[in-house]
Amino acid sequence: MATNSLIGKSVPRKDGWEKITGAAKYVGDIKLAGMLYAKILRSPYPHARIVSIDASEALRLPGVKAVVTGRDYPNYVGLYLVDRNVYAVDKVRFVGDPVAGVAAVSPEAAEAALRLIRVEYEELPPVTDPVEAMREKAPLVHENLHQYSHVSAIFPVPHTNIANHMKIRKGDINEGFAKSDIIIEGTYRVPQMQHCQIEPHAAIAQVDATGKVTVWSGCQSPNAVRKLLAVAFSIPEGRIRVITPYVGGGFGGKAGITVEGVLLPLAIKAGPRPVKLVLTREEVFQATSVRQGLVARIKSGVTREGRLVAQETELIWDGGAYSEYGVNIIRASGYSSAGPYDIPYIKTDSYCVYTNHPPGGPFRGFGMGELHWALEQQIDRIAHELGKDPVEVRLLNAARDGSTTATGEVLRDIGLTRCIEEAARRIGWREEKQGPLRGKGIACMVKAPAMPGTAASSALIKINEDGSANLLITASEIGQGANTVLAQIAANELGIPVEKVHVSQPDTDYTPYEWQTVASRITYSCGNAVLAAARDARQQLLELASQGLQVPTHRLTVTDGFVHVVDNPSHGISVKDLSLGLGLPTGGGKGGPIMGKGHFIPDGITNLDPETGQGAKAVAHWTYGVQAAEVEVDTETGKVDVLKVAAVYDIGKVINPGICLGQTEGGIMQGLSVGLYEELKLRGGKVQNHSFVDYKIATAAEVPEMSVGFVETPLADGPYGARGFAEHVMVPTAPAIANAVYDAIGVRITDLPITPEKVLVALREKRKKEGSAKNN
Repeated sequence: MATNSLIGKSVPRKDGWEKITGAAKYVGDIKLAGMLYAKILRSPYPHARIVSIDASEALRLPGVKAVVTGRDYPNYVGLYLVDRNVYAVDKVRFVGDPVAGVAAVSPEAAEAALRLIRVEYEELPPVTDPVEAMREKAPLVHENLHQYSHVSAIFPVPHTNIANHMKIRKGDINEGFAKSDIIIEGTYRVPQMQHCQIEPHAAIAQVDATGKVTVWSGCQSPNAVRKLLAVAFSIPEGRIRVITPYVGGGFGGKAGITVEGVLLPLAIKAGPRPVKLVLTREEVFQATSVRQGLVARIKSGVTREGRLVAQETELIWDGGAYSEYGVNIIRASGYSSAGPYDIPYIKTDSYCVYTNHPPGGPFRGFGMGELHWALEQQIDRIAHELGKDPVEVRLLNAARDGSTTATGEVLRDIGLTRCIEEAARRIGWREEKQGPLRGKGIACMVKAPAMPGTAASSALIKINEDGSANLLITASEIGQGANTVLAQIAANELGIPVEKVHVSQPDTDYTPYEWQTVASRITYSCGNAVLAAARDARQQLLELASQGLQVPTHRLTVTDGFVHVVDNPSHGISVKDLSLGLGLPTGGGKGGPIMGKGHFIPDGITNLDPETGQGAKAVAHWTYGVQAAEVEVDTETGKVDVLKVAAVYDIGKVINPGICLGQTEGGIMQGLSVGLYEELKLRGGKVQNHSFVDYKIATAAEVPEMSVGFVETPLADGPYGARGFAEHVMVPTAPAIANAVYDAIGVRITDLPITPEKVLVALREKRKKEGSAKNN
């Protein structure tokens, strides 16, 4: 490693290459000659058959260049379960399902054309409750589920609305309950929510005269977009180029294929003119993937001392109209269903259920926020019912080295207990309350990167003639600071200032493969690839310098762009002079342009038994964390004020303290927003609050005092020991707030969000019970 270590320093954020190339920063900023504009006709019904579509009048409208319907491109598409057409073919399955698309010379002309398309529907009974959708006689959202192809880790139940059923069977659950002193049961609910990114979904597609496809997309997964488009439109992947500028917020909502699928067929018909589609905010709310709803039922068996012995969990997820990432989210929740605790006996059934709601997809945390809303209130209930300190009960049950997960994996390098103790200290857990309506709550969490064992990353580093370096990657910069951290890793290994590392924008024709920018995996997975590429380039520099200086490589190092002898910094050669090879006094040369390459794939991930969910290693690694909250409740209005949040995470190694702090503080605010406000309100399958007028999120006025800390238990295969943690920082906020509310006023809100109305209703019920108890 270079002597001028940059790891653990808050270097300035990287701005990418737009300063060099003049490239547009976001897709919405891109302007191309001859640009057409797309608009999408969407279903007004949650469930209906398409009887007929007549687009003839729309085609005759001046300025209209292309119209597309599902019959034009009937192929199915899907990452894990192939269940969706890019445009509805035979029936629509949610309000907002694409039915037809128009490309025209202006957005206004395209809108006018939509109004001329005539669609005849036959309405069908909608399925709007995932619990009801599981019943034997429920209407089927997908009659052909039994014919859909899917990856081997997904288990659809034919002729039902169950898109995936994940089972965990660790030990004999009945034996576990028999060994328990007390049984405690609880039901917890989470509604569907939107991602609320600042930048709406946007893309541009162009098909040139040779049939080459170029897509500019504000997406999280350029290579996945390319693959899915290739399948949907029978185009070789090598003939599709995906370019991704900066993404104005993702949170999972721009993973996989989103607007690109409905856009490309218009570009095919209108080629070679480019076609641009930018969704309205209302379309984002109604027609893009949402955080899945959840009904969680938990039955816990514990000893009188508070030790968790057995846990039976049923997780019923509202998967919406199409599986999207939903089938994999419920799998992740299954293998994570023990939460951050060591529980000997576990039985879990996790179901992804089709409904006529918007498609359920990934949302920051990939199901862990929903799961821990239930788990962390359940363990809090256990502590209170036993009359024990919630912190002590968590410490008693916390996963540690040698513990086993729900899938039977033996854990190592776990720093959860240190996180619990530090979070409790930071919130002042053992200090007296400052008022009668104040309370403190705590919640732990765990999350693994939900990715297959084949999820690969790669990186290239080119040393430029001026001694700088170009870092080529296909990880998307979605505001998380990936470009900065990856540049730090490269600069640290190369021994050059971080300002001299220029990070590329993803371009699948020129940047190397990256599975997806999801799962909090980029620092871990792409970081390892960058580390390998930088070390490869560094070794080439050292070998060339060794020949020029006549000094063995082990006596050389690189500092500030200068390759020199370790104990003689003035004796060396600049990286600039080595960039194209080593010039010899004879006039010849050795070596050549320096190019470093690196790749990474997680080692040792194993399949799980389909009946028991047991396996040696279900995931690449686990990251643990804890948040504690202090609240004050107004019992007259029901309003909850979050006064302070303490957060502590074991992230292996803090590579950039400033970015880690920013991620955590942002996650706390997003978790607070989810906890107190966010809910996609649906009535009969129709979204009722499809703008920020009615869909409430937290504002800067509600930022609490925050105290953030990190524990560093190095991960064996992480770059410098680092673990992914960007999603984790919002997972425990909502349950910590709920537990604090209980501590303050003695009522437990089990259905998100924690609204004033729910608080007041719960207080009335509490007073009524207390009155009845007195009378008896």
